[in-house]
Amino acid sequence: MKVFTQISEIRAERWQNASLSWGLVPTMGYLHQGHLSLVQQARAENDRVGVSIFVNPTQFNDAKDLEGYPRNLERDLELLEIEGVDLVWTPTSEIVYPPLFQTYVEVEQITRLLEGAARPGHFRGVTTVVSKLFNVFQPHRAYFGQKDAQQVVVIKRMVEDLNFNTDIVVGAIQREADGLALSSRNVKLSPEARQQATCLYRALTQAQAAYEQGERDADKLRRMMLDVIGQASLAQEDYVSIAHPETLAELDTVEDRALFSMAVFVDGVRLIDNMLIP
Repeated sequence: MKVFTQISEIRAERWQNASLSWGLVPTMGYLHQGHLSLVQQARAENDRVGVSIFVNPTQFNDAKDLEGYPRNLERDLELLEIEGVDLVWTPTSEIVYPPLFQTYVEVEQITRLLEGAARPGHFRGVTTVVSKLFNVFQPHRAYFGQKDAQQVVVIKRMVEDLNFNTDIVVGAIQREADGLALSSRNVKLSPEARQQATCLYRALTQAQAAYEQGERDADKLRRMMLDVIGQASLAQEDYVSIAHPETLAELDTVEDRALFSMAVFVDGVRLIDNMLIP
């Protein structure tokens, strides 16, 4: 496994053999099984696998959140080597955003909702850095997790609108045995908060069960989720949504497809989760 910092090094390695297919897994590090499942999928579907590890400052709208984001590069590289990754890019902020940097990529309407409303500027940072990753690696396929459901929708929109020659592959949410979605932020949870954090998954599954039993009123389904979250003393919802899975517009009635999603603070740690219906 080769680990590079400079863009020129990545490009030189990438184009040593132009006939090989490449899969890219963008990450911010502090890897868990969710990330590794994407790496494994990329390994199975491509000749070569690249991974980026970069805590992207432009997608944080809270300096304390950026500063406190967990990092462990040495452990990350050990895990990636075990998985047979070929190439890892670990750039500095100065390499990704050099002096006088002033060019950003921005998807409009769908970034103003949900996470975009809660975290202004977040998706501009995401789409800009992902565009740069695609430009540096030029992968045939790029792998993202369904846990960041809106991010997937936004990146797919960007790829289609700007004609990137990259297929977006979405990996299923990886969960703990009790349903909690794997996240690098879970390490911040106290034992009691960790126990209560399962309220996100329980809220989603309760709404899913109601849908399967015939409930179609989106407001009633939202209230069910809010009721479950409200039973956890350390939990405070940021938003609860039942939206169209592509436009992200809130639904009045769940006719066929919907994205059930939420962001919840559990003892101050912000967690997200979602479920595609049906």
